[in-house]
Amino acid sequence: MPQPSNLSAHTPLMQQYLRMKADHPGSLLLCRMGDFYELFYDDAEKAARLLDITLTRRGQSAGEPVIMAGVPAQALDGYLAKLVRLGESAAICEQIGDPSQAKGLVERRVVRVVTPGTLTEQALLDDKRDAILLAIAPAKSARGVWGLAWMALTGGSVTLAQCDPTALPDWLARIGPAEILWPQSHVVPQELTLPFTTERPDWHFDSALGLRKLCAQLQVAHLDGFGAQGLGSAHAAAAALLTYAEQTQGGALPLLADLRVERAEQSLRLDAVARRNLEILQPLRGDDSPTLFSHLDSCQTAAGSRLLRDWLQAPPRDADIARTRHAALQSLMDGGLAALCGSLRGMADLERIAARIALRQAKPRELSGLRDGLLLLPALRRQAAAFERCDLLQTVDAQLDLPPEPAALLLRAIAAEPALNLRDGGVIAAGFDAELDELRAIDTDCGSFLMELEQRERARTGIANLRVQYNKVHGFFIEVTHGQTDKVPDDYRRRQTLKGAERYITPELKAFEDKALSAQDRALSREKVLFDGVIDVLQASLAAIRRAAQAIALLDVLAALAERASTFGWVCPEFTQTPGLEIVGGRHPVIESRVDRFIPNDCQLDEQRRLLILTGPNMGGKSTYMRQTALIALLAYLGSYVPARSARIGPLDAIFTRIGASDDLAGGQSTFMVEMAETAAILRQATPQSLVLMDEVGRGTSTFDGLALAAAIAAQLHDRNRSLTLFATHYFELTELPLRHPHAANVHVGATETPQGIVFLHEVREGPANRSYGVQVAQLAGVPSAVIRDARRRLDALERRQQAQDAQLDLFAAPVEAQRQATEAAPQTDALRDALETLDPDALTPRQALEALYRLKDLQSSD
Repeated sequence: MPQPSNLSAHTPLMQQYLRMKADHPGSLLLCRMGDFYELFYDDAEKAARLLDITLTRRGQSAGEPVIMAGVPAQALDGYLAKLVRLGESAAICEQIGDPSQAKGLVERRVVRVVTPGTLTEQALLDDKRDAILLAIAPAKSARGVWGLAWMALTGGSVTLAQCDPTALPDWLARIGPAEILWPQSHVVPQELTLPFTTERPDWHFDSALGLRKLCAQLQVAHLDGFGAQGLGSAHAAAAALLTYAEQTQGGALPLLADLRVERAEQSLRLDAVARRNLEILQPLRGDDSPTLFSHLDSCQTAAGSRLLRDWLQAPPRDADIARTRHAALQSLMDGGLAALCGSLRGMADLERIAARIALRQAKPRELSGLRDGLLLLPALRRQAAAFERCDLLQTVDAQLDLPPEPAALLLRAIAAEPALNLRDGGVIAAGFDAELDELRAIDTDCGSFLMELEQRERARTGIANLRVQYNKVHGFFIEVTHGQTDKVPDDYRRRQTLKGAERYITPELKAFEDKALSAQDRALSREKVLFDGVIDVLQASLAAIRRAAQAIALLDVLAALAERASTFGWVCPEFTQTPGLEIVGGRHPVIESRVDRFIPNDCQLDEQRRLLILTGPNMGGKSTYMRQTALIALLAYLGSYVPARSARIGPLDAIFTRIGASDDLAGGQSTFMVEMAETAAILRQATPQSLVLMDEVGRGTSTFDGLALAAAIAAQLHDRNRSLTLFATHYFELTELPLRHPHAANVHVGATETPQGIVFLHEVREGPANRSYGVQVAQLAGVPSAVIRDARRRLDALERRQQAQDAQLDLFAAPVEAQRQATEAAPQTDALRDALETLDPDALTPRQALEALYRLKDLQSSD
């Protein structure tokens, strides 16, 4: 790539290009040239690889061939989408001057930079998900707090937060950013996994600058009214966020008119592990698998789906918010819900249209969609007003009260079915502008005008054979034969002499010629002026339009949740001040819709019953039972009805999960290391108001190690954390825990063995399971019959030996008591004692442990 410091040898076009490229070194520069966007030199070679477009060499600049590649202007959005998916940014350079009037090189300027976090084009955005741009300002000291500021350019607000560095992964999981702004001099901590990251100069992360920018953007003197005055670290992040947004969009951010502050204690805590295990937004297996979001999302509008996603990302911890939403659902379910859903269906995405109008990027059909949506608002408001009044629906009613001027303007100005692009014409409605109507009439009805003029001129001059004609060389003219030239009026001006006739032009015909020959171009130019004028007028109404869009989204989410509750027979949960969960007939919200018959189950957790040891066979439904309990609690706090016969939910601050087995090869962590890391995080953070799901802890290591760890972890959760815990395990030794820990209880999933094989009952019952049915499950999985027979023989032998033992070591007894029990239960010979003393259980593999057990048994028998 040629350097901008030595441009004198380059052509004017390449000088222009290289200067702009120097201002955007990290982005692919797409330069508008006629009907194409061209890339040059290194950018061209890179784009050719990424986009599979043709690389060419044209002419020379500074004595070298110019390497270039281009994409059609009409297909730009598709190529930008591919670049963004590949993690690239693109600087869009447009022709600012009019090529027809330019003297020399047409003026060009970079008007915006497209990055994963700054998308505004409808074709590049996911309808159901915002592209979030997040700025992170690291703490200035080891004990300081980190600042966060994020926004979607298609939204109208900035959100601020501050957190400890240990909580940063949770915030990233909650925000789900598409792009992160990070200061250049700071190294990203190893424990953080960041998406597309853009480094910015350190001086951009300045708290004083951020405070000034926020006040200027919001047009206020201070941020006290937003509860954001003292958030210095967040202000520093906001400085980088707003600076970057302004640079990528080529100017101000007119739609940004709101500021929010989020604090960790406001939302139900869901870390990245819990979000993944509960399959809230993304499935564990396969992109097409259902999630809680996909199951709940019966929204009729894209904005509604995005709002529902936001609710799931940060369910409020305040039960009063959920109660308000429950009241709205009840009102909607009492009648008229189907009609409301029908009215919402087909509503344009007013929120994103308003954002694109604010950025002056709106297309004609977006304005027609806005017009059609605004025209529906009065009827939608009347429909919403028919429901029983509650706080949320009253808010909706007020926000839908929009002045009629924007809809009236769009109805008059925009054609019923406008062209896709402004350059195609046919966007402005007929009758809106007299000049445009005249230009269109000239362009489309030129022949009738010429015939009318010919008739008038024949009558005026008395020349019967006078003709008004047109050709490409001489344009429009009036032709008169030589024998009639004495009748030509004085206002005729000779244009051409032929052998048998004279050709004339009149002032009227000249004026028409000027109009006719440029009518189409002038009509397109006039349409652009008028279109831009409509955009200008709409700027004053954008705040009201955005409020209406928010009301529509809220109404849509409430209608979707009400529809789900009505369709699947969900009930309104009850919130209590007493810690715990009391669920009767609970069901998994997603699975119940995909099976013919789902077995409901109860769950009771309270002060006297804080930890449930859940045993039973694989495939018996333990994981489903735990997940459905968590999802019922989550839905209740979300403001949704829940899949149960009844549900009473106490105060909750977090949901933690440790489910499944997976490794982190990229991070150099084994399955067991991942398991222990997740467990450690739960033990450090869970409180008495946390719901904890622990599934098969300790299965990733040796039997003795795993059993010991599982027992210690269960005891810690019971004694120290005192969390509401579901602890699923195959270690039957853990069923002894309730004997020593008064607030623990045993439950199990039922199964029975028949001559035809094992039958899973999927019922959760009180007490421990009597066996695990592992061999039977292996048989169902298709393990060869010879292996099954051998396994049965080995299992029988192990069970007989186990039954022969007089006592077992109590995992939950004190060490002295355990030693006394073992001594009294099995007096040993010197040989047996010596053998025991030489054993190091921590150093044994499972096979060595089994062999040692056989040797000890033989010694005991011989004694």
